[in-house]
Amino acid sequence: MASHIVGYPRMGPKRELKFALESFWDGKSSAEDLEKVATDLRASIWKQMSEAGIKYIPSNTFSYYDQVLDTTAMLGAVPDRYSWTGGEIGHSTYFSMARGNATVPAMEMTKWFDTNYHFIVPELSPATKFSYASHKAVSEYKEAKALGVDTVPVLVGPVSYLLLSKAAKGVEKSFSLLSLLDSILPIYKEVVAELKAAGASWIQFDEPTLVKDLAAHELAAFSSAYAELESALSGLNVLIETYFADVPAESYKTLTSLSGVTAYGFDLVRGTKTLELIKSTGIPSGKYLFAGVVDGRNIWADDLAASLSTLQSLESVVGKDKLVVSTSCSLMHTAVDLVNETKLDSEIKSWLAFAAQKVVEVNALGKALAGQKDEAYFAANAAAQASRRSSPRVNNEEVQKAAAALKGSDHRRATPVSARLDAQQKKLNLPVLPTTTIGSFPQTMDLRRVRREYKAKKISEEDYVSAIKEEISKVVKIQEELDIDVLVHGEPERNDMVEYFGEQLSGFAFTANGWVQSYGSRCVKPPIIYGDVSRPNPMTVFWSKMAQSMTPRPMKGMLTGPVTILNWSFVRNDQPRFETCYQIALAIKKEVEDLEAGGIQVIQIDEAALREGLPLRKSEHAFYLDWAVHSFRITNCGVQDTTQIHTHMCYSNFNDIIHSIINMDADVITIENSRSDEKLLSVFREGVTYGAGIGPGVYDIHSPRIPSTEEIADRVNKMLAVLDTNILWVNPDCGLKTRKYTEVKPALTNMVAAAKLIRTQLASTK
Repeated sequence: MASHIVGYPRMGPKRELKFALESFWDGKSSAEDLEKVATDLRASIWKQMSEAGIKYIPSNTFSYYDQVLDTTAMLGAVPDRYSWTGGEIGHSTYFSMARGNATVPAMEMTKWFDTNYHFIVPELSPATKFSYASHKAVSEYKEAKALGVDTVPVLVGPVSYLLLSKAAKGVEKSFSLLSLLDSILPIYKEVVAELKAAGASWIQFDEPTLVKDLAAHELAAFSSAYAELESALSGLNVLIETYFADVPAESYKTLTSLSGVTAYGFDLVRGTKTLELIKSTGIPSGKYLFAGVVDGRNIWADDLAASLSTLQSLESVVGKDKLVVSTSCSLMHTAVDLVNETKLDSEIKSWLAFAAQKVVEVNALGKALAGQKDEAYFAANAAAQASRRSSPRVNNEEVQKAAAALKGSDHRRATPVSARLDAQQKKLNLPVLPTTTIGSFPQTMDLRRVRREYKAKKISEEDYVSAIKEEISKVVKIQEELDIDVLVHGEPERNDMVEYFGEQLSGFAFTANGWVQSYGSRCVKPPIIYGDVSRPNPMTVFWSKMAQSMTPRPMKGMLTGPVTILNWSFVRNDQPRFETCYQIALAIKKEVEDLEAGGIQVIQIDEAALREGLPLRKSEHAFYLDWAVHSFRITNCGVQDTTQIHTHMCYSNFNDIIHSIINMDADVITIENSRSDEKLLSVFREGVTYGAGIGPGVYDIHSPRIPSTEEIADRVNKMLAVLDTNILWVNPDCGLKTRKYTEVKPALTNMVAAAKLIRTQLASTK
């Protein structure tokens, strides 16, 4: 029985690609050095899958930034501002689109569906000139073939590419991105022709937008696109891969009717309704079903007995020779290899499977279907499943009762936000257009070394506290010198905003090398929520009180909200996600109340990932938003009117959930805005009334580019055209941990200067 992997992690087991990219960006290594690391990683990945017995091994899933940007490069769809003059797109143009450069900003970055992975959003217009400008897909196929591995080249499908794009600035609203289909298909044909000439027998088109709610004309675009490609694809086996959710019935009908398509890939982990659809309506005769039964988005070991039962039920639908065992999606959303976790608790480790182990699971299921079941492997898996179900460390009756008692109240603060803001202003005495930052300051090599040495017990707790205190003092002094109004302590004690809290909450486990790519070279190490969650002790109060004692200015207490902790963790799959979220909310509530009791007047509870968790189907939005927003309100429902509650959100499209954001009832929200071309402001132009404080970001922190005072002032003036002066805050898009002080200081200097300039202008017009 054949097996297939949708995609694989790129960073390497020890983040080799991350360090190679950053070295290249810093000018410390050459393009050849970077390519050597990438070549070695690709070879290792292909060899691993080949030796594991995987038949359908993907290529062209490796990327220096993301697969959508790779497709933009393939199509030569470079915005004019990058001054690309044609030919093969090189590193300079590619990374300028991703990160910006000294003279032009980066393209917009947003979340990849409902994951914490990001992609660079293509900017297209009727004037976009397409050309075959990156031969990466073909060169990687040839590279694998030279190593003796025949792979399945993977391309982002043409329709999903366009549906994930945005209209370039200044384009008429009537412009349809799908009108460009006829312009990009000739390039897809060129790529296909080269792959065929190189010897490819299969090709995979990722069309994940098929899981979304699509209009009739969008579904029609799939039919017309693959009809147009049919002759070019002749002689190839064509797999259309979907993932992350159920495929709606109409989309399923369209997909299974596409011309020239050999196989269909479905996520049967998050797509249980798709499973029923396959059983009830079937698969066209002679077509392959790539059944995604092994979860590509979580780290729990597969329940092999349950998956085998599912697969056996599908054999009668498609035939044994047409059923392929697969992952539910790319394994890039999980950690690389459990072998690297030498210090993880042995019981918990037995419950887990990272990407390397999931490859083995896929192959074991394929062999079992073919009558070659590894009885010992399946027995060990069954024992681990039983151990997890019965382990006393998973369940805490007291926590479960407290969470159950939350039902029946909406946990909204008693006083309206307008009255609260008045009370807070009397206490805080902030100027018009108050300035602040989002939380983190640059994480220097020395700072990382101190944390690393403390964890390794190479320095004492006293020395560690002294070093962190010194760093906080430096950050406070910088902000005071810059004349920022509401300060942060810079989070020097935290490597990661979720990991830091998870380490201090019960029910969480942590890995040493469980890194997952978020964007570019940015990797995160999600905690594992294996059991009921509670807060044994205060988590941030010591550091926040220390920082506040260093300045007379308001100092924000910095917390990560329950929805973001949930969405940025590997979450237990044995109870509904909302139940886990309520438990986390109660833990954060205790921390908020302790911060307030400790004299912290401004508390920021970040919900950067609230939008990210929004289900892909509209019919499921209301339920998610109800419990997600409720979880946030639980955290701060007991504070005094004079305590100002902030929240922060970034890098998603928030316009469609603006009313839920208002319903969170925060006093102030800071929200990404500049990198997305000020898209957020459009909701206020369209009549949405917002009465709380709001700080749409005035510059993009994910780019090394330093914005001028005039540029920031122009952005603030655009905000003042749609927002009242007395509610507007001035802040960056996001935290500053990924930047250098040589970038942060001048950027914040210009930000404060812009705020002061506009204050002066406003005062002169009174």
